Amino acid sequence: MSLSVTPCLDRALWDAGVNALSGHPQQLWGWGQTKADHGWSVERVEVRDGGATVGSAQVLLRKLPFPLRSLAYIPRGPQAEKGREVDVLDAVAAHVSSVHGSVALSIEPDWEAGSAVEARLASAGWKRSANTILIGRTLILDLTQSTEDLLAGMSKKHRQYIRKSGREALDYRRVVRGELPACLAVYRQTAERAGFGIHEDSYYFDIFDNLGEASPVYAAFSGTEVVAFLWLSASDATSFELYGGMTEEGERLRANYALKWFAIEEMKRRGITRYDFNGLLNDGVSKFKMGWAGHEDQLMGTWDKALSPLYPVFASALPLAKTAVRGGRVLVGAAAARLRR
Repeated sequence: MSLSVTPCLDRALWDAGVNALSGHPQQLWGWGQTKADHGWSVERVEVRDGGATVGSAQVLLRKLPFPLRSLAYIPRGPQAEKGREVDVLDAVAAHVSSVHGSVALSIEPDWEAGSAVEARLASAGWKRSANTILIGRTLILDLTQSTEDLLAGMSKKHRQYIRKSGREALDYRRVVRGELPACLAVYRQTAERAGFGIHEDSYYFDIFDNLGEASPVYAAFSGTEVVAFLWLSASDATSFELYGGMTEEGERLRANYALKWFAIEEMKRRGITRYDFNGLLNDGVSKFKMGWAGHEDQLMGTWDKALSPLYPVFASALPLAKTAVRGGRVLVGAAAARLRR
């Protein structure tokens, strides 16, 4: 029996379906709503075999210059029954091509590299892409381990700093909405020191409001002052780090160590089984992340399904798009440079 693809317009049903298939928080309704509030379009589709749902995908769409029309993107999805992953993806790709006429469907699934699914993707016409949005190399803690085993798995220095920062006169707790401006002020300071760009404050407030309980923010307070914060998103199965930062005082007190451990314990108490540190590079932040366990995880990375004869034009233009925009030139596919924002 061929698979059918049906849009889902009910938030409660959608999130329940994502969680039933152990989906990622970037597939929850609130994440898609935030992207829709900031320049994307979103469609949520269920894939059925007869009357049974075998998968689903939250598809983000970004307009591209004519004649490319749009790019379709599935962040950390889809979710699918084991063994039906490629069937689900091909059904979604056919739907996107028919309904939206997109030049390509780009995916970054929450699936391990080297799996049988990866081999089937290649044979089904999907191609690896170097135009990565979410980093495939990461660290994922198994929160089904005991607290003692999690502590034993981290570096000695990390255990020492957790104890040290935990002894400081700091209060570690979840942030309420009225305290977000203080966290965002710390984030701006952190971005200025590290030299990376951030969104306007309204974007972060929209994440907080749209995801609700699925996006907790934790902070270390010295009195009423935020000296460090850590922002997560969380489905029933997976927690995923979004943002974080600290002041110079927070750095001196090593507040990020006890704060991250506090967040990990909170996720474990919620019954979440995976804690994803959201990417590893070769920088100081990644070195800090790598101290939390003696292993790394590699997800499948970015894969594209060409949906138009113009796909080669799009694929070659995308890596140059940011340069073209800075130079004031118009390049086919330049709008896709906004993907990383």
